[in-house]
Amino acid sequence: MWRMWLLFDPRRALIALFTFLIVLALLIHFILLSTAKYNWIEGSGAAPAKASYNAPLPAKVSMAPQQEKN
Repeated sequence: MWRMWLLFDPRRALIALFTFLIVLALLIHFILLSTAKYNWIEGSGAAPAKASYNAPLPAKVSMAPQQEKN
């Protein structure tokens, strides 16, 4: 592993890594801000809840053992 740092300048490699991570974090945050659901600046009232969240649950299935037929 130490030989890898003989190929690359550690200072340049770490600066490039941190720059990439900062750009990636900003990109992800701006993508989330552009959606109505995850926009935390506009507030929670920006997007109404979807109807699928209020859908009724399926009927309950009984797990009682079945009686054997003779």
